[in-house]
Amino acid sequence: MSRKMVYLLIAFILFCLWQGSDQSNSETEGGKKMEIKITSTAFEEGGMIPKQYTCDGPDISPPLAWGDVPEETKSLALICDDPDAPMGTWVHWVLFNIPADTRELPENVPLQKRLANGAIHGMNDFRKIGYGGPCPPGGTHRYSFKLYALGTEINLEAGITKSELLEAMEGHILAQGQLMGRYRR
Repeated sequence: MSRKMVYLLIAFILFCLWQGSDQSNSETEGGKKMEIKITSTAFEEGGMIPKQYTCDGPDISPPLAWGDVPEETKSLALICDDPDAPMGTWVHWVLFNIPADTRELPENVPLQKRLANGAIHGMNDFRKIGYGGPCPPGGTHRYSFKLYALGTEINLEAGITKSELLEAMEGHILAQGQLMGRYRR
């Protein structure tokens, strides 16, 4: 085997070991990833999202609550998107650096770059800061509210996109959960 092949093989093994250590960061002692249970008083898992949380109503954010997160959580991040949009997944809400001890978001979270608790809004696909509710062109769409417990705070400014947030979270996700609601026009 040539020297170059040996170096490539060693590099590959080191990369695999590094990837394995990153993934162990997101698992609990039993080897299973912790799941965060998310609920809303506005709708149940798989249920219909009331009109007031959509573009057909006042378009305010729904109340969300969740259970415990891992002790080592430094911040939380929330992404809401619609995988059924005609042009591909449509992002409705990006919120990050939610304090780790937060266990709920009230109805009608303010549409400002930085919230009083320090959380920071990203840009949705309506090209606006904050929440933009369901507004499907037709039919029934699914809306996933995904919460991530992170082992770090995200060092980015307001207005980042979902993809920029996902990239910054890579390797730092300790636990996650999802609440899915539906809306039909």
